[in-house]
Amino acid sequence: MCKSLWSLLFLVSLTLIACNPEQSATPVPLQETEPEAVITEESVALVPQYSIEDFMNSTRYAGASFSPDNSKLLVSHNSTGIFNVYTINVDGSGSEQLTESDSDAMFAVSYFPDDERFLYTADQGGNELNHLYVREMDDSVVDLTPGENLKASFAGWAGDYESFYVQSNERDSRFFDVYEYQLSEGYPREIIFQNDEGFFPAQISPDGQSLVLAELITANNNNLYLQNLESGERTAITPHEGNVTSGPSDFSPDSQWLYYTTDEGSEFQNLMRYELATGAREEVLTLDWDIYYGVFSMEGKYFVAAANVDVRTELMMFDAATMERIEAPIIEGANVTSVGFSHGDEMLAMYGSGSQFPGDLFVAPADGSAEPMRLTSSLNANINPEHLVEAEVVRFNSYDGVEIPGVLYVPKGATSENKVPAMVWVHGGPGGQTRATYSGLIQYLVNHGYMVYGINNRGSSGYGKTFYAMDNKQHGEADLGDVVASKQMLIDTGLVDPDKVGIIGGSYGGFMVVAALAFEPEVFNVGIDIFGVTNWLRTLENIPPWWTAQKDALYDEMGDPAIDRERLERISPLFHAETIIKPMMVLQGANDPRVLQVESDEMVAAVRGNDVHVEYIVFPDEGHGFRNRENEIRGYRAIREFLDQYLM
Repeated sequence: MCKSLWSLLFLVSLTLIACNPEQSATPVPLQETEPEAVITEESVALVPQYSIEDFMNSTRYAGASFSPDNSKLLVSHNSTGIFNVYTINVDGSGSEQLTESDSDAMFAVSYFPDDERFLYTADQGGNELNHLYVREMDDSVVDLTPGENLKASFAGWAGDYESFYVQSNERDSRFFDVYEYQLSEGYPREIIFQNDEGFFPAQISPDGQSLVLAELITANNNNLYLQNLESGERTAITPHEGNVTSGPSDFSPDSQWLYYTTDEGSEFQNLMRYELATGAREEVLTLDWDIYYGVFSMEGKYFVAAANVDVRTELMMFDAATMERIEAPIIEGANVTSVGFSHGDEMLAMYGSGSQFPGDLFVAPADGSAEPMRLTSSLNANINPEHLVEAEVVRFNSYDGVEIPGVLYVPKGATSENKVPAMVWVHGGPGGQTRATYSGLIQYLVNHGYMVYGINNRGSSGYGKTFYAMDNKQHGEADLGDVVASKQMLIDTGLVDPDKVGIIGGSYGGFMVVAALAFEPEVFNVGIDIFGVTNWLRTLENIPPWWTAQKDALYDEMGDPAIDRERLERISPLFHAETIIKPMMVLQGANDPRVLQVESDEMVAAVRGNDVHVEYIVFPDEGHGFRNRENEIRGYRAIREFLDQYLM
């Protein structure tokens, strides 16, 4: 929801690939394209309008853990409407469902190393209070993190696979401690790091002696430390001056080096490595784009890195012994978004997706001796992918000359004679990024005749730290100006009806929607707010306890409600509801721990007091976003029907 949280996620969850430390790779930027309709009337006539059920009955997959004998992969998918855990045979011969939840989403984590017990995680109705579970060989389930009002997550296997690590805030709801669990009966555990200072624990070295800690100072500044788990000694890895953001990536298999990303001395995240014994630092890979991560394969034979190249992922692969670049697997027409290796490093599993199809799971020999084999077909068979549209990267100059990038989806058949309505899509974060990947909702709207522009306004990630910091303490003002300016860019394509432009967004993007309607009431004809903030004072005063460690960074970016009350009231749409004059829709999860339902209740009541139409839908079993397919279908159908009534 906030850029500080995105920074946290960046710090503790990135993973990809690196190159020869003596060379730097230069990516080829994607060529910008002007939006242009290039299809015939005959082909347009053959494109049907698909239902929301068609789009939502595509399957979403996540996770890929190889079984001990490498014959199966442990995954999650939502083919039943709720995420459950499944196995998929790597030869493509079949699949088996392992959990049968019809309410709470369950996500696969990992097989055990020597048998087919497995770990999975689930919360309760979207409340984000995840527990970690093990499914035993006899199908019984053990909650490894029992208790009320706690949040826990898997933190990796020990290097010898004789134990595993878990992070939990059960001792102190504000901070996450690290526990080591044994594989023996009852899963005995001990705390190996008690977090009394508000660090974010990250990777543990294969030898179990070192833990990486991240200290979040601001959204644009943090420190990394090494904690010796035996001596208790703590060493600063990234001493610096000014604003520098760094993120741990992986330890070398011998535990002698820590690989990490950093923007020190650069606009972008470069890949470095730190020698634990000497404190020496070496550059591994640098690009003119952010490097997501650099990680070793399970047995250490390969090194993989990934970069965010103009809203698409570029994957790189190396021989770990020589650091010579080798050919990475290629999935035609797709971005490879994640990879995982089998025991022995003989195979790899990877997800590939494009703007015209959701993420699918592939397997391939790690040595490149055969083409990747597709194990899943996630796009609903009722939909012809040729009927969907390819995303285009489009830039424009904003109100002050700053170049703003974004991702444009143009309906088939849009021409200067057949102008279409348009929606500006604002991502969450605020430091998120709209990427050229599949979105069922976007393709649904485009299929029904709406142009969609996913704007990456100032403050978005992926374009350098200067651009990322441009909206600090200017949220709902400087970034809103970009959103407003994008309307003219859409009109200038010659394909958009100037009187039919709306705005849509979720989380922080939902805030931007309501801010646009309140502070620029004549610009957009309609607004769709999905789980969006409307009262920053309440949001910042009621952050979940597990966000305590990044509270100061959040306040530095957004404002401290005790000090910056006037500014926060100024940018909060709730306090300016009387200016809203255009129809709006609000979707809200009753269990949302970030945007409390009362916030949307008050916003809706205030706007309805203006005699303005507001359609309001509350989902009793959702939190901050959709996990239940039936709810998605209901919500997204309502969005399109609302737009058909007020914009089409």
